[in-house]
Amino acid sequence: MRHLPAHPRSHQDGGARAAWPAREEGRHRRRREGPVKRRSFVLSGLGATGALLVGWGVMPMRSRMGGVDTMPVNDGQVGLNGWIKIAPDGTVMLAMPRSEMGQGVHTALAMLAAEELDVPMSKVTLVQAGHESLYGNVATLTDSMLPFHPTEREPGAETRTVRAAQWVVSKAVRELGVNITGGSSSVSDAWEVVRLAAATARAQLVNAASLQWKLPAAELAVNDGVVSHPSGPNGHYGQLAKMAAATPPGDVKTKDPGQWKLIGTPAPRTDLPAKVNGSARFGIDVREPGQVYAVVRHCPVLGGGIGRMNVDAAMRIPGVERVVRLPSYAGSTEGVAVIGRSSWHAKKGAQALDIEWRLPTAMVPDTKAIMATLEASAREAAKTHGGFGFYSRGDLKAAQQGAARSIEAVYRAPYLAHAPMEPINCTAQVKDGRVTVWASTQAPGMARALAAEVAQVPADAVTVHVTYLGGGFGRRLDVDFVGQAVRVAVEANGRPVQLLWPREEDITHDFYRPAGVAVMKAGFDAQGAVNSLQITSAGDAITPRWMERTLPQLTGPVDLPDRSTSDGLFDLPYGIANERIAHIATKSNVPIGFWRSVGHSHNAFFSESFIDEIAHESKQDPVAFRLALLKDMPRHAAVLKLAAEKASWGTPLPAGHARGVALHEAFGSIVAEVMEVSLANGAPRVHRVVCAADIGTVVNPGIVAQQMESCIVFGLTAALYGRIDIVNGAVQQTNFPNYPMLKLAQTPVIETHLVRSTRAPGGVGEPGVPPVAPALANALFALTGKRLRDLPLTLA
Repeated sequence: MRHLPAHPRSHQDGGARAAWPAREEGRHRRRREGPVKRRSFVLSGLGATGALLVGWGVMPMRSRMGGVDTMPVNDGQVGLNGWIKIAPDGTVMLAMPRSEMGQGVHTALAMLAAEELDVPMSKVTLVQAGHESLYGNVATLTDSMLPFHPTEREPGAETRTVRAAQWVVSKAVRELGVNITGGSSSVSDAWEVVRLAAATARAQLVNAASLQWKLPAAELAVNDGVVSHPSGPNGHYGQLAKMAAATPPGDVKTKDPGQWKLIGTPAPRTDLPAKVNGSARFGIDVREPGQVYAVVRHCPVLGGGIGRMNVDAAMRIPGVERVVRLPSYAGSTEGVAVIGRSSWHAKKGAQALDIEWRLPTAMVPDTKAIMATLEASAREAAKTHGGFGFYSRGDLKAAQQGAARSIEAVYRAPYLAHAPMEPINCTAQVKDGRVTVWASTQAPGMARALAAEVAQVPADAVTVHVTYLGGGFGRRLDVDFVGQAVRVAVEANGRPVQLLWPREEDITHDFYRPAGVAVMKAGFDAQGAVNSLQITSAGDAITPRWMERTLPQLTGPVDLPDRSTSDGLFDLPYGIANERIAHIATKSNVPIGFWRSVGHSHNAFFSESFIDEIAHESKQDPVAFRLALLKDMPRHAAVLKLAAEKASWGTPLPAGHARGVALHEAFGSIVAEVMEVSLANGAPRVHRVVCAADIGTVVNPGIVAQQMESCIVFGLTAALYGRIDIVNGAVQQTNFPNYPMLKLAQTPVIETHLVRSTRAPGGVGEPGVPPVAPALANALFALTGKRLRDLPLTLA
């Protein structure tokens, strides 16, 4: 696997110079294609409250810089703002509000600070951020709440509605201060604030030196954290920090790209040495004095509980200390935890419990029944043009009535588990009115709130230590396991307790990626050109269910339309004149959650596979067909062209091989993938994946390549093997033998090519997943002539 540089012809300028032509082109496009209709629900039903919210929204947004006292200091450290403090030896200490789960965010954010402060990466250390609202992830919630089409949100082409909604929602999210790591948003959220905080700190340090030495600031230079003047005076940041804290920064401007030394380079990962030498501490590695262990056993039926229980056999096992009942915490199924001197003792004790489980009032239907209901709902809504219309343009009904011919297909995707390599775990201690939690979590603020609730202490009596995450993929945005750990710790007489979920509990009691069905219909005019597209999907809405269990303090209607259900469908970039993209939100009682790339993960399979069907019906090459529909979307076209060129699209392949392509935008980034496949003993064998991406400004190309490779391996696992089946309320898959992962020997050669861009960074950790399944399905169609419309992809 290798990282290859971008092709020079693929450069895209997204700066202000392109704003006027883009805006004018957007106007011409809307005239050609007819009016765009998008149902707005951001302020729907709020009445006077909505008017007040709009009025509040025009006021300036509060700064996210923080003050000199935001970060706690000790041992001579000096805080310069809420993100930066300086140690006496000149080390820069950066507040880190994001969790490191292999995506490289700790390295990327450290690079932003080091760049603006002119220090080497070795001089930047990370300090876990506090719970102040300035550390909230504004980008992830803002981006996920606003259902705007790509043609409406291009810089310079935004409508007033788009700009107003972005501003108001950004302000609201800034005030909420929800500190989560998700939505491929860590770098995009930090891009402005961390660079500005570091640039401000640098300006204060330089101005402090100017005042102290009575020399013009413009004549001072900074190199590796040392401020100097040609005449001789010099001092490192640690010597200047105290005075700098009381020195105004003056006018601050972040560096121009031409001045960058670090940004854009493949700087080594800061977490790599510890992960190589074994000193890195994941949640499961926590060892505290006097620590004991607990193992969980849940009711095997989702949503069930505990009836009769006999603990005698468990308590007779040496090393077993206590049995603790666990109610439902933040959406979990009820269960039992057994405390033991070691995890082995606790596990044996849990297995020995004699429990009569109580069935839930509302049983989860079998997945076969759920899928049938989803399909029936989507088909009925498609006939009546029902469901919530996330996006429409033109006159779909007239186009369908006048179509010379049409095609229709139904696509299906199953529930999926997260199955991170590090099983769910949490260590907690309740002692002297305080709670300490060690957790590999993507949501430390929510973990803190739940811990306080369970232990019945104020939130400021809870300390959460965020460890490395051995995989998250969205599962650790939920905090059910934190509530369980604290409940067990209450019974542990002040000792720390490490709560562990065996792999079987992890897979059978996950918050699953929702199952989904989409009914797709395309119409063609008399000349054979596609002129209408109708997509009606059905599936459970993730965000309302997640909010109900993690943010119970919220009041009001939770079941507003959830954009994530239609991500990857309503925002297609193709220029089809008449469209309607709608969704039927369902409630299946299956616990669902955010899964890597969320709705894009299966919706891209639906849309990009069907686009391939339309191309085939049109008797056109799949790449050429897409490019013809992308004439008004130059960024998307550039990415597709780059992928096709690097994959040698259209050139001969060995006998028994074929290629497939898919293009998708997610989390602010555009990714195209070309996949080369064959069959081995009747099963798909992927040989090569060529990935091209426009992610905006590239902070660290090495990490980007790693993440694209990770996305492709993750996506292939799901496309080839992933499915969760529920029978009589119980999940049937239990461990890797029946929930398999892609093996190293099955991993293809992966190439990553990046389009040069001056735009702000987009997401990286998830956008490579959505194109995987459709590229594979399209390649298999090219190879076999068989169209696969159900995940996972099997040719049997």
